[in-house]
Amino acid sequence: MRDVLDELVRRYSAGEPVALGTVVATFSSAPRAPGAAMVVAQDGTASGSVSGGCVEGAVYEQGQEVIGTGAPVLSRYGVSDDDAFAVGLTCGGIIDIYTERISAQDFPEFGDLAKSIQNEEPVALATVVAHPSADRLGRRLVVWPSRTLGDLGTDRINDAVADDARGMLATGRTGTLHYGEQGERRGEGMSVFVSSFEPPPRMLVFGAIDFAAAMARLGSFLGYRVTVCDARPVFATRSRFPSADEVVVDWPHRYLAAEVEAGRVDGRTVVAVLTHDPKFDVPVLEVALRTDVGYVGAMGSRRTHDDRMARLREAGLTEEELTRLASPIGLDLGARTPEETAVSIAAEIISLRWGGAGDRLTDITGRIHREP
Repeated sequence: MRDVLDELVRRYSAGEPVALGTVVATFSSAPRAPGAAMVVAQDGTASGSVSGGCVEGAVYEQGQEVIGTGAPVLSRYGVSDDDAFAVGLTCGGIIDIYTERISAQDFPEFGDLAKSIQNEEPVALATVVAHPSADRLGRRLVVWPSRTLGDLGTDRINDAVADDARGMLATGRTGTLHYGEQGERRGEGMSVFVSSFEPPPRMLVFGAIDFAAAMARLGSFLGYRVTVCDARPVFATRSRFPSADEVVVDWPHRYLAAEVEAGRVDGRTVVAVLTHDPKFDVPVLEVALRTDVGYVGAMGSRRTHDDRMARLREAGLTEEELTRLASPIGLDLGARTPEETAVSIAAEIISLRWGGAGDRLTDITGRIHREP
């Protein structure tokens, strides 16, 4: 929903009902992950994507019907179905798409949800997408870390789903949960789709150099909130890093330690140290490698790497802590320019996140898309 939030807010504020199609489950090589969404408006326009082009036409038609009837629909498209070929899903995947009407009457809690997403406050939306009782289908519960809004039918269901949704929100997961009809955790019959809208992950780039400018552009493109930090005010300027969300003038290790202390760093955070200077990179790496961040990489030659590792050992880091360091940074793409190097670094981050090996897909067999 995040990708189409602005369109939803605009239509909602204008009092225009729209249909929202959301990927709620995927199997095999589905082109889009759960949470991908598409908006269909009464005036015939559409925005967003649920399949990269495969089944948008079918969802568009379904959306027009849902706007008129108000009744939500859960549809499955897969290569084994004749209908799948009819709508163009030839990629080999299977997707479940839930299409619902969004309006002030249908979803009075949407304004609070949208405001939290826009303010980057952690919030999750739980929607009943399958249930034997028609009156339960489509019910929603908006879940924050300390409160809820909405109703899924009973207090038992609300409590069970709120607990599970908070667990998913804490780890940034989006997906479908299954319960008994009355919210029994080991039962069957009710499916609840939980969309987690945690704040964007952070990318902390240390070293105000041309490689950092390229990394900031690519990090922003990938959805990270990018900070460029350097102790030298002449280099760490907004004009040199227009793609960064913020440019900070401070000693890297001092800034990172303060962010950790303030709780603004988590397991999704990426740390890229591009300074090439031991007086900057060794202290900040000491902090980063002792912090639960998702990725720590440092730029430099093989000689620089060997010297850096020796200095880190002298600083007291253990071999286990040092194994977390990606150095020299990036995958072997033969990169030379700052832009190519940024792609190399991003490729390593993506590879580690999803368990990829960095091989050419044409040279391997098996599934293309992996679970995290």
